[in-house]
Amino acid sequence: MHNIYFTEEHLLFRQSLKDFLQKEVVPHVEEWEKTGTIDKFIWEKFGEMGYFGLATPEEFGGLGLDIFYTVILLEELQKINSGGFAAAIWAHAYLAMTHLNKEANDDIKERYLKPSVEGTKIGCLCISEPFGGSDVAGMRTTANKKGDKYILNGSKTFITNGVYADYMIVAAKTNAKLGNKGISIFVVDRNSKGVTANKLNKLGWRASDTAELAFDNVEVPAFNLMGVENLGFSYIMEHFSLERLIMGVNAHARAEYALDYALQYMSEREAFGKTINQFQALRHRVVDLHADIEMCKQYNYHVASRLDKGDYVVKEATISKLKSTKMADEVAYECLQFLGGYGYIEDYPMARLLRDSRLGPIGGGTSEILREIIAKIIIDKKEYRPATN
Repeated sequence: MHNIYFTEEHLLFRQSLKDFLQKEVVPHVEEWEKTGTIDKFIWEKFGEMGYFGLATPEEFGGLGLDIFYTVILLEELQKINSGGFAAAIWAHAYLAMTHLNKEANDDIKERYLKPSVEGTKIGCLCISEPFGGSDVAGMRTTANKKGDKYILNGSKTFITNGVYADYMIVAAKTNAKLGNKGISIFVVDRNSKGVTANKLNKLGWRASDTAELAFDNVEVPAFNLMGVENLGFSYIMEHFSLERLIMGVNAHARAEYALDYALQYMSEREAFGKTINQFQALRHRVVDLHADIEMCKQYNYHVASRLDKGDYVVKEATISKLKSTKMADEVAYECLQFLGGYGYIEDYPMARLLRDSRLGPIGGGTSEILREIIAKIIIDKKEYRPATN
């Protein structure tokens, strides 16, 4: 993959990562998919390899590398055909840890970020609620300050890693009268008194744990407040760009894996005396799918490059997720069709891939919400700006 975005060092990293995943992860995927629990040992192995510290500065145990190392990690995780395992890894490294990297003070970074890089503490990000997944401003969870503590009450849902995480990055209203300008971000220990979790039974992403969390008068030390009180909404909106780009990259990589697998199958499957990759109707459909993947992939790389330079890419990252996840769903559907009856059999990868892919247009903001965000930008001329402390 030689292009303007990837250096020789990137390519060496990709090959090393592929080897690691084949050796350390792939042999366990089927078991994790069945149990819905990822063994603890793999988190520490990821930490030992430095994979959790790609975007973390060296002073806190990371490597401080450019965003295309992250792109490579995301792409290769999609190609072992466990969307759930991939989600658990990137939800820790790029949802929970992004807030630690950006908003945490040095004390919090010592207590939570360093162990996160090492893989000895696993995190989750808690924003979505049962009554308002994409409506962040409408959240009902509250954190009322009493002396040197905040008292946390409310609930969160669809939280990846929510059952087995060691800590949670929780958004809550610290001033209900201010609406979206009254939200703050906290780091909360998962074993705090008053925290309970219910594991959700999902259509796909079976290897990852997804939780509904409840907070009943949970005491959070005031020094676990991240960033500035009441600026949480701006932090969340800013980091949504990375989350949505991540899901866009996941989507193009997942689609690429699906099409590569289908093409290999089609080159071996015969009908009426020739392999099915020789039938014009199928060949031309493959071309359309390949073109769609390539267009999304190159756009995602462009957005990643801008994000790496510090550009505020809310619109572009939102487009990345909107278009790439729709494309990936279509590719998965068509590739399952290419396999015929075998596509519907669980022993082949397409059934799981189709289920896992379906989360793309839902998680991290539904496609309907994303269209409205883009409409506000291009029609209503709304400007989204980064948080200013």
